[in-house]
Amino acid sequence: MFGCVIAGRPLLPPSSLTQVDPTHAYFALPFPPSTINHITLFLTGDVPFPPGFGASVHFFWPGKGFQVLGMVSNEKPSAVFRVRGTFNMGEGGGAQGVFGGVNGGMQGPEEQQALLGLAIEPLDVIQAQLPASTSTALVKPAPSVADAAVLAEKMVKHLLNYLSGFTGGATGGNVMVPMNMFMKWYENFIGKIRASGGIGFLERVE
Repeated sequence: MFGCVIAGRPLLPPSSLTQVDPTHAYFALPFPPSTINHITLFLTGDVPFPPGFGASVHFFWPGKGFQVLGMVSNEKPSAVFRVRGTFNMGEGGGAQGVFGGVNGGMQGPEEQQALLGLAIEPLDVIQAQLPASTSTALVKPAPSVADAAVLAEKMVKHLLNYLSGFTGGATGGNVMVPMNMFMKWYENFIGKIRASGGIGFLERVE
C-alpha cells in the first residue's frame, strides 16, 4: 500500500515496512539519521484508504522521539517531507504512544535507526494533529479545465466591458484602442483583487 524513497537512496524494499497493528506500521530507515534530508512517501495504488480515512506520517528521531510530518490520502497520494533540522518537541502527535514501544525493543546498532511511522486514521483526526502552517495539510482540489475556462471567459468580459467605456460603446471590428488602456485595465483589475481579497467581483460581470 505504501512506498518510501529517501532522497539520493534506492527505493526501500517492501520488507522495510513493519506492521504494528491493523492501523499502524513503520518503515525502518537503514541510513544514518543525520544523512536523511527529504523523504518521499506515496501510495502504491493497490489498496486505497476507506472513504474518509488517510494516514498521518511520523518521523522518529533517535533519542528524541516521534514528530508528526504530515499526511497522505486518496486525494493526496504522495508527499515529500523535509526532516533535517525540523524536530519540534511539541509536535509528537497522537501516534507517540502507539510507536513508543517500537524503539524500546531495539537493541544494538538499531538504537540509532530512524523510523517513518504511519497511522491510518479519520481525516479530521489527522488534520487536528497537523500544524496550521504545514504544507501537507488537506488542500482543495486543483481547479478543473472547465473552471479555468469559466474564469478566463469572465476575465475577457471584464476587459471588454472596461475598454468599451473608452470607445463610446462602438462594437465594430475596426475600433482602435490605445495600448495604455490595456495597462490601465490590468492595474485596475489587480487593484480590485487586492482590495477585495479575491475575484468575487467577476461574478457580477455580464
